[in-house]
Amino acid sequence: MHQALLVPDIFLEILSHVNHILNPSSTSEKALARKSIAALATTCRSFHEPSMDFLWAKVDQLEPLLGCVTRLHSLIYFSGPMRQYSWSKGIEPLSAQEAHQFLRHSARIRSLNVPSDHFFHLLSVVPIEKCVFPRLQSLTWRVSTGKYLNLFMSHTLRRCSLYEVNEDLKSIVTRCAALQHLSITFDASTAESLSLLSDSVRLCKQLSTLSCPALDWAAWKHLSNIPTLVRVAIREVQCYSSPPRLRIVSFSKFLNVTALSFRVYSAAYIVAVMQHSQFPSLVELKMETDLMSLAEAEGLFCALSPLSHSKACQTLQQFEITITSFGPRFEYHQGSSFTAIPHLFCFTQLQTLRLVCRFSYIYLDNDLLLQAMSNWPHMRTLEIEGSSLHPSTVTFRGLFKAIRLCPRLHTLRMFIDPADTKIDFNQKRHTSLNTVDFDTFSPVSDTAAVAQIIFDVLPCVDQVNRFTMHTKEWDEVNTHLTSLKAAAEYRCEQAYFEL
Repeated sequence: MHQALLVPDIFLEILSHVNHILNPSSTSEKALARKSIAALATTCRSFHEPSMDFLWAKVDQLEPLLGCVTRLHSLIYFSGPMRQYSWSKGIEPLSAQEAHQFLRHSARIRSLNVPSDHFFHLLSVVPIEKCVFPRLQSLTWRVSTGKYLNLFMSHTLRRCSLYEVNEDLKSIVTRCAALQHLSITFDASTAESLSLLSDSVRLCKQLSTLSCPALDWAAWKHLSNIPTLVRVAIREVQCYSSPPRLRIVSFSKFLNVTALSFRVYSAAYIVAVMQHSQFPSLVELKMETDLMSLAEAEGLFCALSPLSHSKACQTLQQFEITITSFGPRFEYHQGSSFTAIPHLFCFTQLQTLRLVCRFSYIYLDNDLLLQAMSNWPHMRTLEIEGSSLHPSTVTFRGLFKAIRLCPRLHTLRMFIDPADTKIDFNQKRHTSLNTVDFDTFSPVSDTAAVAQIIFDVLPCVDQVNRFTMHTKEWDEVNTHLTSLKAAAEYRCEQAYFEL
């Protein structure tokens, strides 16, 4: 055996490579990967410990641990897929000796997913006040009860995902002082649960990422004082729930936050946070909200003004916003539009912009698109989608003139007016744009001409995707485009053989 295999880092790299090349996405491939690593563990003493550590590093459910108990092994692995959790019904709890078998590999586990409490009745012999996973670093807890939570409260815990909020949350953030990544997903339907959430977040000292329902302002203020925090995501689970009203008493500055996202049903919450906070290092901003009128949509974009007067103008690279309105406060006026795009001109480093407003027309014409592209020379992905009840005034001529200013643009999605097919065919080709989603508010009258335009100016576009409208016409465009490309390839082959 080569001496290099005795170097721990080299051997761990080999184990990672074995796990990677098998790509255990399916159950059978995952089983094959585990068998291969288990075989390495039995090869020699030098391979045993690192292989076993790698094999048990990530465990999904408690069943693999229970499978180490002789009495339960056949029930778990030979009961058939239909039984799943039901095999444990009526089974006697573990004895003291069986508890040692259950915990045989618990010290090796780094990542654990606990999706249910089906097996907890088997663990009555294990002292619930003692942590039996001393090296656990990541825990996903989908259980509503916290009775057995202490078993998993390791001082090494870095990442925790919870699907219920109760008093145990305070225990987690207090005992796990090294916690860096906290994700909380639950139905925040009561003021008490939201208050408990905010109080618990205020106990965190070393967070790097946080994903949770809406917080009160005291919690927001606390987060601004955590220098390690880089990502914050606010997610509401229940539709039309009411986030806490922010009683803002001071201004907060998040020095190192690079990614911020909201998915809430009240735009007022987003507006309050954005107007009273600074994010000088922000690179990624995502907002998704509902139940908005046109006036509220305008107010949401105006709330970005603090960002426009900060260093975020030079740092923001990705901006995504989705506004949908299907609730009782929806106010629709046919043909209504709002000028969202000029509010984003100041973010000159933008590389990705996704702007979706499904209840109103996002005003855009040739001149405005040209101005936008001149402000966003680094743009790579541009997706603008508004209501389908208003005609677009962006023509092919205006589009091609504008995208010349963004040489790295590779994805484009927008409405277009295909009526004007008179363009300069000597126009410089755009060679990076390869994914195009077009739609029109009226049928494409000359599908062959549109296909010729795309073929001449966008050589890397093989097919034009379409949103939902006029699919027949765009199918015809794609048919013509396929024929044009096939003919061009044939000419190239003929020219090659003539040489």
